[in-house]
Amino acid sequence: MDTRPLRIYAVTDVPRLRYIAGIILGDILGLNWEIITDKRKLGKHYVINYSDENVKDSFRISPAAILFEKGVSEKEIKVDRWKDLPVFFQTSTGSDFPFDIFAASFYLISRYEEYCKYEPDEYGRFSASSSIAFRNNFLGIPVVDLWVKEFAKVLLKKFQTLAFRRNEFKTMVTFDADEPFEYLGKSIIRSIGGLLRDLTVNDGHASDRYNTVAKGKPDPFEVFGYITEWLDKYKSDVRFFFPVGDRSKYDHNPSWKNEDYRALIKRLANKYKFGLHPSYYASENLNTLNEEAKRFSIIMGNIGHLSRFHYLRLKLPVSYRNLVKAGVKEDYSMGYPDEPGYRAGIARPFYFYDVLKDTQTNMKIIPFQVMDVTFCKYKKMDPKAALEIIHKLMDETRRAGGLFVTIWHNTSLLDNPEGRPWRGVFESMLNEQR
Repeated sequence: MDTRPLRIYAVTDVPRLRYIAGIILGDILGLNWEIITDKRKLGKHYVINYSDENVKDSFRISPAAILFEKGVSEKEIKVDRWKDLPVFFQTSTGSDFPFDIFAASFYLISRYEEYCKYEPDEYGRFSASSSIAFRNNFLGIPVVDLWVKEFAKVLLKKFQTLAFRRNEFKTMVTFDADEPFEYLGKSIIRSIGGLLRDLTVNDGHASDRYNTVAKGKPDPFEVFGYITEWLDKYKSDVRFFFPVGDRSKYDHNPSWKNEDYRALIKRLANKYKFGLHPSYYASENLNTLNEEAKRFSIIMGNIGHLSRFHYLRLKLPVSYRNLVKAGVKEDYSMGYPDEPGYRAGIARPFYFYDVLKDTQTNMKIIPFQVMDVTFCKYKKMDPKAALEIIHKLMDETRRAGGLFVTIWHNTSLLDNPEGRPWRGVFESMLNEQR
């Protein structure tokens, strides 16, 4: 095995190139590498020539301009096929690779297109239908990981003593406790109002509310015992996210001061990794985010340094900049609410790169591929069809040696006629992940 660092020759050493080379060459392929801008210092090393100049015995990739630019500009992307994979930023004649894998990967992973103009959905989000991946039918594959696999094959033909890292398939199950209780966790005024409403509108619910609040009957939404039983059975890697924001049209969680809710948070957080679930408005308001982080630290002693935005209401770069300022180290919001798949084109964690500041931050992004609500509410799919898609995405992630991440809600897994079929999907998924 050759232990010498692989050298990238480029006319200019720029942050965007360092960032994406770190992901492709370092994180995925496990290579030592460095960027050299002086040909005289290339020495007897394997060289990727990322320039339009001639470098003897090098592996040449003709560079697109995007990594050497500042800021963002609209890009006209032309997608072709190569080895049954979609590719763009095609290279010129004389290149040893048919497209600029560094530029194309940066475009997807940095979410460059989300810095450009787009038509937001009703919640102000970048929707899947606006993405290059959806429009060109490759949202369902971790295209960056697959590009790198082919890149490694071609690179090895040129440099035969290179040794690459073997990436292992892993899984993670995450939960958002948007509404942990149906009846508990409410103020006296809200409980009385709910009881009066049940008596006049929802025949049969009044007795359930009374028995839960006054008689200690289990709350219908509190199915965390069932959830944790199955998670423990399969020794799943788990994250729970808890909201502590104020109530609003979009936020229906209990008060952060409620003792029942605090007890639930502590019970789950004592056993599993946990984080903050910032409210609908916290995604763009730093003061709101800081206040919620403060509340969470009062309950738990710290904010857990993990987060996922409610409604997946992520707007670049402001939402991630605010998380960095609030001290969050890992965010789990990277995925689409309206479609399953690979929003950033990759099936593994990566660090947030602020495209406008051209800076890699210390906050890690853990992208997800599947969310229960996508199937049952957005796409109105039956559980059987949803399970087929889950298995397909799991297989794609396994093929890439990546991390398969799913989002669930306790309200999707209730012990009632609507929830039981989705319990079947949840249990089948956990079994398939082994």
